[in-house]
Amino acid sequence: MPGLIDVHVHLDDPGRSEWEGFPSGTKAAAAGGITTLVDMPLNSFPSTVSPETLKLKIEAAKNRIHVDVGFWGGLVPDNALNSSALESLLDAGVLGLKSFMCPSGINDFPMTNITHIKEGLSVLAKYKRPLLVHAEIERDLEIEDGSENDPRSYLTYLKTRPTSWEEGAIRNLLSVTENTRIGGSAEGAHLHIVHLSDASSSLDLIKEAKGKGDSVTVETCPHYLAFSAEEIPEGDTRFKCSPPIRDAANREKLWEALMEGDIDMLSSDHSPTKPELKLMSDGNFLKAWGGISSLQFVLPITWSYGKKYGVTLEQVTSWWSDRPSKLAGLHSKGAVTVGKHADLVVWEPEAEFDVDEDHPIHFKHPSISAYLGRRLSGKVVSTFVRGNLVFGEGKHASDACGSLQLATT
Repeated sequence: MPGLIDVHVHLDDPGRSEWEGFPSGTKAAAAGGITTLVDMPLNSFPSTVSPETLKLKIEAAKNRIHVDVGFWGGLVPDNALNSSALESLLDAGVLGLKSFMCPSGINDFPMTNITHIKEGLSVLAKYKRPLLVHAEIERDLEIEDGSENDPRSYLTYLKTRPTSWEEGAIRNLLSVTENTRIGGSAEGAHLHIVHLSDASSSLDLIKEAKGKGDSVTVETCPHYLAFSAEEIPEGDTRFKCSPPIRDAANREKLWEALMEGDIDMLSSDHSPTKPELKLMSDGNFLKAWGGISSLQFVLPITWSYGKKYGVTLEQVTSWWSDRPSKLAGLHSKGAVTVGKHADLVVWEPEAEFDVDEDHPIHFKHPSISAYLGRRLSGKVVSTFVRGNLVFGEGKHASDACGSLQLATT
């Protein structure tokens, strides 16, 4: 099959390589059949918001990556209204930009408002590159005091990030995406909504915008398709992420939207940290770091949980290879076709394995993965990046032969 392309990964390098790092993250990718990663501009330090900070990423990645890696740049208040600053970041090779509509949790990556986003889209139009947005807007919450708000209860956390936050952000975004239509002032720009969790009103708004011709796509992540709020154990902060994993009925609607093509693609949103920041010993969902560690297992997760819905190999390839390659402008990737890179994964869909201490896990902190203890089907046998065997028979190639994927036009 074509190698997977994961457009939403936090490798945390440089500056927070104790959270992950290029070597461990790309080894996990290779072991999971992922041949290209696009690294997010935050959780590393400093955040990637200028040509200078991008250069630090590039230097940190050299000779330390086992698969191909590209980079998103950050759209933040400091550069959003300065078109020359954004142009210099895009000229330096980022594949597009990423912004948050709510606090990111990272001090040097502040949130943007709709004016920043509108200006960002107008610059991106010239480059025909996408803007990826974390679409949640904070609203005042009415949460009653009382014993039912135990911070060890997942439902307590779920109440703090309701679907109205996603819906409000997306409604706000779609007030400017009409400019991306053919003939619009930002024609050529593209808006991509990351990690959609709400399969109700938020998804309806996206479908409506697509129907009007807005250049919009949306992804969801395997954890929203595998888990539901009802099954998350008390105090098990490995399941905390934002937007949050919602109820089982919402999960069914996400699968329906994915199967019908209303959700365009999948990504891992691999967002690890040091185990101590997950607060697993006291289980406080309100204070623990939010992020799911899954990078190595997204192919078997998608396949295992998708079998009951009749997922086909062609759909997996569309969600994980073809559409992500188009989003990131990686036109030499995403398909097994003459002229493209020989990025390939060889895997056994029926082979089962347990994600446990006996299974080699290559991302830095296996203990914080929500998939520990799960039985999955779909074993990766070997992974090739541009024709080079980077993982086979349970072992990685001795050389880190991944290459950087920088935008050039």
